[in-house]
Amino acid sequence: MWTENRIPTQSTPENRTMQRHHTARYYAHRVKESLTTRVSKLICTVFLTLLFLVGIISFILWLSLRPHRPRFHIEEFSIPALVQGSGFQNAQIIYNVTARNANQNIGVYYDSMQVTVYYQDQIIGSSPVLSSFYQKPKNTTIIAGTLRGASLTVNSERWEQFMASRAQGQAVFRLDVVSVIRFKISSWDSKHHKMHADCPVGVGPDGLILPIYKDKRCSVYFS
Repeated sequence: MWTENRIPTQSTPENRTMQRHHTARYYAHRVKESLTTRVSKLICTVFLTLLFLVGIISFILWLSLRPHRPRFHIEEFSIPALVQGSGFQNAQIIYNVTARNANQNIGVYYDSMQVTVYYQDQIIGSSPVLSSFYQKPKNTTIIAGTLRGASLTVNSERWEQFMASRAQGQAVFRLDVVSVIRFKISSWDSKHHKMHADCPVGVGPDGLILPIYKDKRCSVYFS
């Protein structure tokens, strides 16, 4: 009976050495890759954690220090000549507006302020008011004055329009307070901002402010 003869093979010491050498390099490479990956992950984790903490702190500071716009309310507005029959030659506009700084820790510098009165989007009077002043946090300033004479631009035609509106029950005007302001936070001052307080106001047949407009909050915006 014929049988297949096989020649047994045996690894030589050189082959065993090469195999061990190859295996050691392989595992060393894997360990190196693992360490690099772990270090990269650690660095990313630390960076993201710091970024998150900085974001939280910044958000808290922003909530506590963000400047709120001053709040304006119109308290008084009258044109006495509407019922006195003295005509536009002796006309005058009396106004009283309050400016409230509602911020807890932020002051407001008012570097300039101008009051302008409009009727049907046409200027009928304008005048600078107050000198520059600083408004402390949680403080209210009264802005009051009278427009008369050269500060009014009312002619006979415009006066007739006032009287026609009065006969219908009310004449509606718009008082615009334009200020150049800066916010003060501790020892830091912001840049200048031009701020408008837009206050619609109506007067009745008696020339006095109508109750629906009294103590009404004005719209405030920056330009």
